[in-house]
Amino acid sequence: MSLDPRLSLLRARDFRRFFTGYATSLLGSSMASLAVTFAVLDTGGGGTELGCVLAARILPLVLVLLAGGVVSDRLGSRRVMLAADSVRCLTQAGLALDLLGGAPQLWALVALVAVWGAAEALFTPALDALVPRIVRGDSLGDANALLGVARSAATIAGPVLAGFLTATIGASPVLALDALSYAVSVLALLALTAAAEPPSGRSPSSFVVDLREGWAEFRSRTWLWVTSVHVGLFNLFVWAPFLVLGPVVAGRRFGGAASWGVVMALYGAGAVAGGVVMLGRRPRRPVFVATAATFGWSLPSAALATGRPLAWVCAAALAAGVGSAICGTLYTTATQAHVPPDARARVSAYGAFGAFALGPLGLAAAGPLSVLLGASGVLGFGALWQLTAATVVLTLPAIRVPVAQQS
Repeated sequence: MSLDPRLSLLRARDFRRFFTGYATSLLGSSMASLAVTFAVLDTGGGGTELGCVLAARILPLVLVLLAGGVVSDRLGSRRVMLAADSVRCLTQAGLALDLLGGAPQLWALVALVAVWGAAEALFTPALDALVPRIVRGDSLGDANALLGVARSAATIAGPVLAGFLTATIGASPVLALDALSYAVSVLALLALTAAAEPPSGRSPSSFVVDLREGWAEFRSRTWLWVTSVHVGLFNLFVWAPFLVLGPVVAGRRFGGAASWGVVMALYGAGAVAGGVVMLGRRPRRPVFVATAATFGWSLPSAALATGRPLAWVCAAALAAGVGSAICGTLYTTATQAHVPPDARARVSAYGAFGAFALGPLGLAAAGPLSVLLGASGVLGFGALWQLTAATVVLTLPAIRVPVAQQS
């Protein structure tokens, strides 16, 4: 049976190896998040303890991102990713052993999860720098679409599989499987040939100088920093309140966790569908199309805020997932195609930092604001914000230019 032409990139040996390792580690890490959560709760922890553990992963992830970009551009993306996945393999093995002995110490969980988050911060900008080294030309967009499909599929399959395994054999074996998944990723990275050497031609410089050079590349492209700010404010005003208040509304109006699980599963399914849709498609104005796709991000919040029935919320989540995949694929591909190879990781780090740094603030503020404005008020504001912000961004000349004129 011949391979679907849209998946022909998987015939390329290096990409096929990398995709296999990356998809395996994604599934493992999506399982691990749920396993850690229930391990804390099942061993006597409450909301405070769980909050400490979750924050221990998020904070290093945000704080180490910029350093990860510098290190990746200095040493080469593959080397940094190998180190990051090796560390993540060890942290997950450590978590599995810690939980195997019964009730774990909170400080040990926090320490291991913090290292896990820091390693993830090293891996993230290196990933954006590696993909253009193993996939070139017109196939770059397809590569990003396939990687996005893998990420979205993992967010659906991972929690379901982890929930079953955690309930039947416990959290420790699930974390051991996650450690094994990172080992698979390490082997896949070691097997690459096209990315064996780091970028060349850079003169030795200080860490601060490297940061400044990366910032100069980032801010010199209006479309790049504008879209980063756009996504960052979306996470603050729209997505963070939706994640916090959505389950509250679902519990009050739709019967609880099961209905909310369906909503989030459909968001993931939409993202998978959006990634498949992007295979083989190369719009002439990719940043414009990507920004237009963000209109869909307003729909789930709007559906909840206006009291729509569950079917409407599910449809809105599906559409938002499609938009998320289209947006992510096109933004990433444009950045990889138009940023110099020796600055890609740093530029990616600045973009990721701008997109996600305000997310924790939105998560913390959503609950208190809902007391003052009501859940519908906070969610409604988010929906209106997204519609307005996307409209404003689309009016900017830098967003509308064809791909050949991006700089």
